[in-house]
Amino acid sequence: QTEERLWTKVINTYSSSNKNWTTDIVGRAYGNRGNSRSRQGKFEEALGDYDISIKMCPWAVDPVLNRGVALEATGRYEEAIAAYEAVLRVQPNDPAAWNNLGNANMALARYVDAVEIYGKAVQLAPEFSFAQANQAIAMYASGNKNGASRKFRTLLRRYPDFDDMRAALVASLYSQGLLDNAETEWLRVGDERYNDIRWLKTERRWPQPLLDDMKMFLNKGSYAASKP
Repeated sequence: QTEERLWTKVINTYSSSNKNWTTDIVGRAYGNRGNSRSRQGKFEEALGDYDISIKMCPWAVDPVLNRGVALEATGRYEEAIAAYEAVLRVQPNDPAAWNNLGNANMALARYVDAVEIYGKAVQLAPEFSFAQANQAIAMYASGNKNGASRKFRTLLRRYPDFDDMRAALVASLYSQGLLDNAETEWLRVGDERYNDIRWLKTERRWPQPLLDDMKMFLNKGSYAASKP
């Protein structure tokens, strides 16, 4: 809230100025206040700020990208896709925009499309680990479980503490009937949030096929499901 108040002060202080830099300063301030509000979960207010920022600074892509994130957070995925596509028309080599576009498509269960879209983010930024992880998860959801599992393992060799991939591998192993292997991997997942199906669905936003397999693992009654 402190950050939000500071940006509000900038907006109020300079909005009445007739300097040639006023539009740029105030427009960016609206975008930054939108970011602050979005982080606080004030998505509708953030969207209002982004709209003003875009109107004042039509050359800036950041408020358009961030507007897409806020739209996703409110479940308005088609509008989010339109925002990300607008960014990519101007900056086709923006890996964050490709990754976010993949997220919105995945939320709409367009898993095959998401695999291809995430692939573009990975191609542009090979070290973008979350784009690689998202692509692997989209592969899993699209039915290519073997290919996804290989990617899970590849990423874990590179990033051994990548809990998202470790938990996804657990679900994959359990779906293959490899319970002992799944439990062994589960003991290496340090983030307790992966024990919470609600969090996986609403915050991490795993796709339903992976979510279903993880839910079966967590509900199987083994000691691993109640890991301290």
